[in-house]
Amino acid sequence: MTESTTVARPYAKGIFELAREQDALAAWSEQLDLLAAVAGHPEMAQILGSPRLSGAEQVDLLIGICGDRLSEEGRNLLRLLADNRRMRMLPEIAAEYRRLRADAERTVEARLIAAQEVEESVRAGLEDALAKRLDRTVHLVSETDESLIGGAVIRAGDLVIDGSVQGRLKRLTGALGR
Repeated sequence: MTESTTVARPYAKGIFELAREQDALAAWSEQLDLLAAVAGHPEMAQILGSPRLSGAEQVDLLIGICGDRLSEEGRNLLRLLADNRRMRMLPEIAAEYRRLRADAERTVEARLIAAQEVEESVRAGLEDALAKRLDRTVHLVSETDESLIGGAVIRAGDLVIDGSVQGRLKRLTGALGR
């Protein structure tokens, strides 16, 4: 576990509990995703890491960029993070919040990486099979990668199913090398 995850977890848990109490999981997801995107931009990360900018100035800058897309609680979160010099942790906090929300809602986002476009019927079948295997609702996102030669790779959390030709060739090469 990385130090940034360890630092981000209490903030994410606190936000998650507040969001559950308010029945506002989706609204907090939107706010955190926005803040993470802004704070995670390389130029903004550099600005937020600068000792020249006070915490209040950092808050004002982010509020100025995000505007009315932030609730009062979202603005208070920024003030808290600025007071604790944790503003640059926003991307990690948002990622941890997404994980907590997915666990609570029993959902998982899976990636299907295939050498070619996958037909919708095949994609739906894979989504159903993964849902049964993982005992969760699965949202399957498809992408293509011609370097796989053929087949596909599925990634869902820690689960990786490599059915690509490239993966098979690597396994064969490894077996022959022993």
